[in-house]
Amino acid sequence: MDIFREMLLKVWTEACRHIEIEHSLANIARILLDRMPLDRLTLLSYDQDRALVSVSADGLDTPVDFTPRQLSSESADRLLQWAAARQVTAQGALALDEPLLTESQWLIGPLWHGDNLVGLLAFHASSVQPFTEAHQQMSQALLDPLAAALENDRRLHELKALREAAEADKRSALARLGRAELIDTIIGAEAGLRPVMQRVRLVLGPDIPVLLLGETGSGKEVIARYIHDHSPRAKGPFIRVNCGAIPPELIDSELFGHEKGSFTGAMAMRRGWFERADKGTLLLDEIGDLPLPAQVRLLRVIQEGVFERVGGERSIKVDVRLITATHRDLAAMVQNGRFRQDLWYRVAGFPIVLPPLRERRMDIPALAEHFAQKAARRFGLRYQSPTPGDLSLLSAYDWPGNIRELASVIDRAAILGDGQSLEIAKALGPVHASPVIPASTDVPSAMLITLDQVMKQHIESALAATNGRIEGPRGAAALLAINPHTLRARMRKLGISWQRFRSSGKQ
Repeated sequence: MDIFREMLLKVWTEACRHIEIEHSLANIARILLDRMPLDRLTLLSYDQDRALVSVSADGLDTPVDFTPRQLSSESADRLLQWAAARQVTAQGALALDEPLLTESQWLIGPLWHGDNLVGLLAFHASSVQPFTEAHQQMSQALLDPLAAALENDRRLHELKALREAAEADKRSALARLGRAELIDTIIGAEAGLRPVMQRVRLVLGPDIPVLLLGETGSGKEVIARYIHDHSPRAKGPFIRVNCGAIPPELIDSELFGHEKGSFTGAMAMRRGWFERADKGTLLLDEIGDLPLPAQVRLLRVIQEGVFERVGGERSIKVDVRLITATHRDLAAMVQNGRFRQDLWYRVAGFPIVLPPLRERRMDIPALAEHFAQKAARRFGLRYQSPTPGDLSLLSAYDWPGNIRELASVIDRAAILGDGQSLEIAKALGPVHASPVIPASTDVPSAMLITLDQVMKQHIESALAATNGRIEGPRGAAALLAINPHTLRARMRKLGISWQRFRSSGKQ
């Protein structure tokens, strides 16, 4: 009895985990394998667009082959009675304690949520060993947790629909307030980015791989999102992965997922980014940072649309539109053997080059206005528009960090101005004041420092300004306009400890 209660507790735990029902059922099926001759566990749902959910005993999705025609006329009538029962109260249609319908290799029972029939449960036995009376009693006890799993899945889909509706309302409200450009408009589309947007519009319909080339911070992710939002895949997910921020030993797990127990620390099954981006768009940012072994496995996914999770044996097929981005010269990397030529041909289906900000200075006023509005909302400050003097200072700067650096400077200027003004001159201050060395001057090599040393000094300056804080609107990552995970990876590489900048020792 204790073993049965332990099994039932595990089933209830899985049923209430609020994960996708396919994964919940797969885990429940594994729990039941040692106690039932189970070949397939099927749930028939009445409340979802997906009419049938099926998971086999080993957790693999299987084609559903379960209809009333497989059963005798008497059993089929019972199924129809259960189906009709959802139109009336449970007590008026079927006794709640009625035993499961048993026929041949099937155990079938109703799943109730209160007075509503939400679905049917169907156990199918293996051909080697049929169900016994003990199995029937066990299955009867499983009706409640499996009904809860089905109801939880229904509620999760309702929440998803509500969230999508809320996002649609937000877009509509922003459009009415004249702020639709924050979502749907690329700043500079009719000015410095006109040639780029002409090429972008050519690939909104065709499902061709796009390669975005440009310096760091030039807006590659914004263009990728625009392509997704205006493509036939707009209702699907948009997933961005920074390949340069993933440790080499975790690349396969991040991109393709892993099975439970496939390596130390793999406590549960995890879907990778390709699987999560199914029916949508996957942006592989900084693809030039992928090591060669990972490039080989990526090539197979692009060619065949299939992969296996780490530690798994089942091939998973996905339908993903791939957009890649990099600031590196991939063609040169192909020549020196650091990037596979066959992968280059695959990802460079339609290359689009984004110009650096210094080559589209006519867009700086509009961008500055846009970021000033965002900074005012983000920090709860009164909006201050950039003055002609501010714009003159901004236009005179070369912006090695491009649009990302401009956004960081405007944020800093808004904070320094405290809602009274934009302190552009202070925001551009010493951090951006690079010494200008005449071209004719011979600089002794001893006076130069390495790029890593420059980067280390820059990151340490940001940490000192933020009291060692990395994340958040006033953290070093926001100040440097960089992803917090990328910043931490660079800090580890450069041997920088944030604790030195915070007396509390807390992040």
